Amino acid sequence: MESPTLADWVGDVRSFTGHQWQRKPAVFTPEKLASPFDLDALDAAFDTGLLRTPYLEMVRSTKVTVPPEAYTTSRTVNGVTHHGFADRAKVLALLGVGATLLLRCVDQWHRPTGELVARLSEELDRRVEAFFFVTPAGGQGLAVHRDDADVFVLQAAGRKTWYVHDAPGTADWSPGELPDDEHSPRLLHRVLEPGSVLYVPRGFAHRAVGAAGLSAHLSLTIRDVSVPDLRAALEQRLTDGLGLPARPLGEGAIDDSCAALLDHVRARLDMIEPEDLRLTARAAQARAARVEAAENAERAETFAEAARTWEGGGTDAGRAGLASVSRTWRRLRDAARTSH
Repeated sequence: MESPTLADWVGDVRSFTGHQWQRKPAVFTPEKLASPFDLDALDAAFDTGLLRTPYLEMVRSTKVTVPPEAYTTSRTVNGVTHHGFADRAKVLALLGVGATLLLRCVDQWHRPTGELVARLSEELDRRVEAFFFVTPAGGQGLAVHRDDADVFVLQAAGRKTWYVHDAPGTADWSPGELPDDEHSPRLLHRVLEPGSVLYVPRGFAHRAVGAAGLSAHLSLTIRDVSVPDLRAALEQRLTDGLGLPARPLGEGAIDDSCAALLDHVRARLDMIEPEDLRLTARAAQARAARVEAAENAERAETFAEAARTWEGGGTDAGRAGLASVSRTWRRLRDAARTSH
C-alpha cells in the first residue's frame, strides 16, 4: 500500500499551511489512516530477537532513569557476550508499573515506516525521523517539553490524552523539559483515538498521558533550519565564485589570499539579503532530504533476487555489484545537479 501524503492527514494542504503550520496545534481525523508501525509490528520486531539498544529505551516523566539492564538481556554469540537485546518480559513488567517504551529511528529498520518518512521528507523538503511510544493507562513517558521540530502524531492503538501549550515567549529558547517556573498557556487538550492525527508546531510545549489500556503512537519529527544552518548558508553565499587556490605557499601568498578573501567577502556581503540566507539554508536542507529520501526509497536487492542474478558465477555477481554502486552514484550526482 502506498504511503499517505500530507493531504491524506490534514485535508486541504493550502488551508493547513496558511492557518496551522508553525502557528497552532490541530487534531485531524482522516477517513482512512493506519500507522505503518503498530503493536503487531512491535511484536514482530521483538520476535526477530535483533531489537536492541540504542533503538529502544524505557522512560519516565518523573526524572527517574530506567537503566538498560532493567529492560534488556545479554546473549552469547560465538563465545562472546553481547548486551542490550530487548527483553519483552522485562519491558512488559516495566509498562505495568507506569514506564513508557520508546523506540528510536523506526524508519531506519522498519521498511513501511521508512517509506512513509521518505515520502513525507520529499513532500516537505525537510528531514523527517520516526519514533514510537507505548504507554500504559495513566503513564507519562516525558514531562512537558519542547521539541526542536514540528511533530505529527499518529495514534496507533489505545487512547492517549494530549496537552499542548503555547510557543516560547522569546527566540532564545531551548528544546527539552520546561523549567518548573514556566507555565505556558494551554492551547489544546484532546484525547486521541486510533487513527487520529495530532500536529504540534515546533517549540510548542506538550505532554501525553495514557488514557486507556495500552496506548501507542508514532511520532514523526520534521526538522527546520537553525542558526548553524544559516551560518553555513552565509559562508556559502560569501564564498561563491571566490576561486582562490586552496593551499597558498609562503607568507606572501597567504597574505595575498587573506586580502583577496576579505575583498571578496565585503563585496558579496552588500549583495546578500536575509531572504537569500533563508532560501540558501532551506535549499541545502531540501538537498539533504531528497538524497536521504532517495536512499530510503530505493529497494535493495533481496537475497533471493541475488541468487537468481548470480547464477552465472562470480564474474556476473561482481558486475551486478558494480552496476548497483554505479546506479547509486549517478542518482546522488543527478540529485546534486538538479538542486542548483
